[in-house]
Order: sequence, then C-alpha cells, then structure tokens
Amino acid sequence: MGGGFSSGFTPNLNHIPSKLSPGLADIPESCVALLLSHLDPPQICKLASLNRVFRRASLADFVWESKLPENYPTLVHKLFDQSSQSLAKKDIYARLCRPTRFDGGSKEVWMEKGSGGICIAISWKGMKITGINDRRYWTHIPSDESRFHKIAYLQQIWWLEVEGNIEFEFPKGTYSVFFRLHLGRATRKLGRAVCNLDQVHGWNVKPVRFQFSTSNDQQAVSQYYLSEPGKWVDFHVGDFVAESCNSPLKIKFSMTQIDCTHQKGGLCLDSLLIMPRKEG
Repeated sequence: MGGGFSSGFTPNLNHIPSKLSPGLADIPESCVALLLSHLDPPQICKLASLNRVFRRASLADFVWESKLPENYPTLVHKLFDQSSQSLAKKDIYARLCRPTRFDGGSKEVWMEKGSGGICIAISWKGMKITGINDRRYWTHIPSDESRFHKIAYLQQIWWLEVEGNIEFEFPKGTYSVFFRLHLGRATRKLGRAVCNLDQVHGWNVKPVRFQFSTSNDQQAVSQYYLSEPGKWVDFHVGDFVAESCNSPLKIKFSMTQIDCTHQKGGLCLDSLLIMPRKEG
C-alpha cells in the first residue's frame, strides 16, 4: 500500500506556496550589509534600490566607514566644523565627495568616488603672483572651464613668478602635483570655446621652472617649454608621500621664468592640483 501510494503520487510544483520559495527579501539584513561592505560605492547604491532589506543594509555605518579616508574625523572637523560622531558614515562619504571650499574660497577639496583619494585644487587667487594687480600685465577673466570660474590671463611680462603654499592633513599615500595652464586667451563665443593666440610669445625661448618642497623634506623640480596652444595642460611638477594622516603637511610651490632677456605672454593660469598618484 505504501509502495503504491509513493509510485502514484506526483507533486504539483506549480502550487507550492510562494512563502516557501526564498527570495532576496529573506536574506538577513546583517548578511546583506556584510556583502555590501566589500563592494565599491556605485555598486552599493545600485543594489540599495533592489528592496527594503538592501536599502536598510546600505545605511549601515560599517559599510561606508571602509570607504572613507582613515583620517576622516580630522577632515570632517576641518572642512565642516562638525564632529564625525554627529553624522552617519554614508552622509560623511557623500559630503566629502562634493567639492568643498576652504581658506576663504581659494582652495577646494573633494574625494574621488572610486578610489576614496583626496584631491585639492588651489586657485591662482590663493597664490602670490608678481604684478597680478597691474592690468598692463595680468587680467582676470571669467571661465566656465575653471573650478573657480575665473582665471588669470598674462598679457605680457619680463619676470614671471608665481608661488604659494598649503597646509593639509593628507591621508597616507603618494600624491602628484600639477600646474594647470593654457596657452592663448580662452573664451567662449556664441556658446562655443574659442582661443585667441595673438599674444602667445616667448615660451619657446627658455623653459618654465616648476618646483615644490614639503615640511618633511621632500622636493621636486621640473622644467617645460610651454607648448600645445589652445588646450588646457596639467604640467606635472613631481610626487610626494604623505606619511602621517593626522599631522598637517605643508607644501610650498612655485612656477618661474625669470630670464629678463625676453618677454613672454598669452598664458592662462588656473590652479595648482594635488591628486592621488595614478599607477601605470
């Protein structure tokens, strides 16, 4: 009898109650959060839209703390004048990714979404520039190609000297320093980018000297003949290593062409950039 019942019974799988079929919503929230902690931020945000379990799990502090710079409490206090204890880690991540001005608006810092590296841009307004307020030499022109919406344009000069400094708590790592320059007067006409090269001269005679030094005795020097008119170029000065994330590192930098045997002009100066070094 038992054998006849077994051989004659065929279960109907189509009528198994749905609650017996596990789905994504049945995964424990703590397991989902652990999974998300191993993904990068764009993937976390994408999976958070799946359902309520994933959305709640994506808010867990430990998921986002691993994406933050190790000295994020110091950065939060410096940039937002708040304690990191008063903010959720996801909110800290989002705020650090947004460009934030400091030092009177002459400097801007942001975090790369993918790598979590800290980047800084220093406007020409935060630098000491020979003759910057003399309109015979320099003019200040608006530009939507600058993070700071205005650039310094050098018409002509004999003695070019630009210098500045920054003190910042850089997370541990290696950073590259660049001057962002453009040969030719960059403007827009009828919504299109145009470049006037009439005043470009003197940059092929002698190279421009770029250099920086740090408070922990690192330094770099590079020289370039300025070329490639009509486009923005990031001139690499050199690299430095930040070794202590909670101690401020001071960097002094300069750009000079002080050979007075010839004039030079037609140069746009935007900013100095400090970026995590790209490998390869």
